[in-house]
Amino acid sequence: MTGSRAAIAGGCLCGALRYAASAAPAMAGYCFCADCRKASGSGFMPFMNFDAAALRFSGAARQHVGRAARGTDSVRNFCPTCGGLVFGGIIGIDTDHTIYAGSLDDPAAFTPRIGIFARDRPAWVPLPPDITVFDTMPDRRTE
Repeated sequence: MTGSRAAIAGGCLCGALRYAASAAPAMAGYCFCADCRKASGSGFMPFMNFDAAALRFSGAARQHVGRAARGTDSVRNFCPTCGGLVFGGIIGIDTDHTIYAGSLDDPAAFTPRIGIFARDRPAWVPLPPDITVFDTMPDRRTE
């Protein structure tokens, strides 16, 4: 990747499953839905959404498929060696992918702007200041 902007890259705990982005994320924020809470083991999932063409992946991934809050399949990719959760979507099929911000090499690359599924946010999770909050999934035109 070239340019003056720092590259966005990351991967799993052991480094076997990696990604690199050649563009800024289309959106970044926190998801409070039950699916993301369970997958992250926390009160929310910090995420960044990228156009598939802007991402390169390397290494083997194992997938877990579940039902998303909107009724479609939610495909989460994790490292088969260390179990680290890295990204969402199916390479070569989906037009965009979710990168889980906890997998970033440089955590400063994550700048949350939105909170989604706030209706499901546990009371013990504070809302960060200066983010736009949606009760469910926002219309892509409002992000």
